[in-house]
Amino acid sequence: MTYTNFTVETDADGIALVTWDMPGKSMNVFTVEVMQEIDAIVDATVKDEAVKGVVFTSGKPTFSGGADLTMIRGMFTLLQEEQAKNPETAMQKLFDEAGRMTWLWRKIETNGKPWVAAINGVCMGGALELSLACHGRVVSNAKSVKLALPEVKVGIFPGAGGTQRVSRLANTQDALQMMTTGQTLTPQRAKAMNLVHQVVEPDQLVTAAKQMIKDGLKPVAPWDEKGFKVPGGGIWTPAAAQLWPAAPAILRRETAGNYPGALAILKCVYEGLQLPFDTALKVEQRYFAQILRTTEAFSMIRSLFISMQELGKGARRPAGIEKNKLQKIGVVGAGFMGASIAYVTAAAGIAVSLIDRDDEAAAKGKAHSEKLVADQVGKGRMTKEDGEKLLSLITPTADYSTLSDVALVVEAVFEDRQVKKDVIEKVEAVLPEGAIFASNTSTLPITGLAKNSKRPKQFIGVHFFSPVEKMMLTEVILGEETGDEALAVALDFVSQIKKTPIVVNDTRGFYVNRCVFRYINEAYDMLIEGVPAAMIENAAKMAGMPVGPLSLNDEVAVDLSQKIMKASIADLGEASVRPEHMSLIDKMVDELDRRGRKNTKGFYDYPAKPAKKSLWPGLKDLYPQKPAADVDVNVLKQRLLVTIALEAARTMEEGIVTDPREADVGSILGFGFAPYTGGTLSYIDGMGVKTFVALCETLAAQYGDHFKPTPLLIDMAAKGDTFYTRFDPYGAVEKAA
Repeated sequence: MTYTNFTVETDADGIALVTWDMPGKSMNVFTVEVMQEIDAIVDATVKDEAVKGVVFTSGKPTFSGGADLTMIRGMFTLLQEEQAKNPETAMQKLFDEAGRMTWLWRKIETNGKPWVAAINGVCMGGALELSLACHGRVVSNAKSVKLALPEVKVGIFPGAGGTQRVSRLANTQDALQMMTTGQTLTPQRAKAMNLVHQVVEPDQLVTAAKQMIKDGLKPVAPWDEKGFKVPGGGIWTPAAAQLWPAAPAILRRETAGNYPGALAILKCVYEGLQLPFDTALKVEQRYFAQILRTTEAFSMIRSLFISMQELGKGARRPAGIEKNKLQKIGVVGAGFMGASIAYVTAAAGIAVSLIDRDDEAAAKGKAHSEKLVADQVGKGRMTKEDGEKLLSLITPTADYSTLSDVALVVEAVFEDRQVKKDVIEKVEAVLPEGAIFASNTSTLPITGLAKNSKRPKQFIGVHFFSPVEKMMLTEVILGEETGDEALAVALDFVSQIKKTPIVVNDTRGFYVNRCVFRYINEAYDMLIEGVPAAMIENAAKMAGMPVGPLSLNDEVAVDLSQKIMKASIADLGEASVRPEHMSLIDKMVDELDRRGRKNTKGFYDYPAKPAKKSLWPGLKDLYPQKPAADVDVNVLKQRLLVTIALEAARTMEEGIVTDPREADVGSILGFGFAPYTGGTLSYIDGMGVKTFVALCETLAAQYGDHFKPTPLLIDMAAKGDTFYTRFDPYGAVEKAA
């Protein structure tokens, strides 16, 4: 029998080598067709008496990344359609669909012939769950091999037997840690946790897998054998009596109860370990179907799985323009940002001419990359040879003529219009005719900067976030005259360096910074009201933000806030900044010299390591303090999230952001907006626009007009719209289909 996605070759020893190699795909993923073919392969190998065992491997550099976008989206479509048709049968159909992978993997596990997974690269999600259902697991020791069950990061959990098999192979604490955090394991760590049997050289992978079968591997899972005992003894032991009361408390400390999928993992393991295996799988299946119906799962999967992949693959790239593969770019400005941009560019195999005012300044910029490389090599994340190759691609220089053969220049000099004007003129004097100029400005509008350019159609903004090597988002900003060619080149560059782009139209602060400063400004309001600083920071974390607004302000620099406020007043007038905010920040910077982490004192104090930062005690003396009992933490949480979401809605209303996917993904990747919500606009859609408008009106009445709902929101509430229906990112054609 022939298959579309698999080849099956049986050797003289009766071992069938099943190689998964999907045509036209860079990575193997699970689709309905793939599942059907695996089912058929199980039947065929069981039926064929010549087959003594099966080795399951990948024909691609990676094993598999898990489920395909269409499969995930199809599950939600099924739920919505069935709910509309017959709510009584909808849950049963979702339950059955949720168990499709579970029971296929169980079929492999109980087929009567030994299966060995030969894992040669990234093995994530359902692919790792399939491997755990095999009777043996052999893993390559290549550095590219990563094993994980990351489902919790997109709002769900390992629901194809993952919670049951991991907790029966590894000790319970390690199993819970792995699954509730989505932790990525090296081959060595996976073996230490008893999740794989052997770690071998890449060229020995299939040989070792076949040898396991030849050595008499039993086609029975440990939990299907009589007398099986869970590692550590199970639920009713002294050790478990210490672990289980603490586990939900630890989870709540880490997640503030915002992630139903993470809590479901605890429930599945706790209940499942007390039951026969097949019954435990049904318990897991029920929880999985239940979690799929939550707003959090729907919103997180849409933004963090579907939308992120679509944007990464060029959803906003103009049609009809040939894809560019950049070989060399220029980076002008070898300070912290420019040096970091040069590093991530070279890491993607692109040559960089790193320019600064003199050779010494440029060399200092390259030294930043040398430090990052040394750190990666020291941690074993990069070989010495790879590090040397990366550094060889960065050429520090003061000579602008080295830009004569580049297709793109990224300007990353100081946030000053005159400095940028001088750089634009110097670059354009040597830049090839078709090359693109990109400014990494964080606040200055692109249209204004482009007035200094002789070719504004080829002028665009590409805004990176610090630290560049860790932050996955890049804002691509269109000036009024920016052409499609410039947009295409910018998006191709962002794709090559493995960042996720969002495309925004020109405005002060663009999208991310507008939202970030609303968050910080709300904290200023709270401080001025006398809310204790610790309550502000803790309420933010309880709301799902990764760091509190005062901590974030310290990171971006308090004196930068001052500069932005002063620039806003100069350009837009006194009314653009609340005088109380200006007074607070002037006092922090000019009187107290508290500029943030960079000078070790801001809203926090930063003592020498290993001591940890702590809130500056003097904050409580700036304004009369309210008793903690008089402050409603839930209202603080609402204010912090609503003010950001409102600003995101304003950017949609103003046409700055035009695609809700970009608003959502940009808010999560750019500054960590409560990921369980799916992002700023999904936060509004999730509670319903009508409910959000009512909440805004309540907050506006007590805390100020900046909470007033916008005309767009009021109109959407009246019409029953959501952002994903009003600004349909998929187009009317797909909707009709």
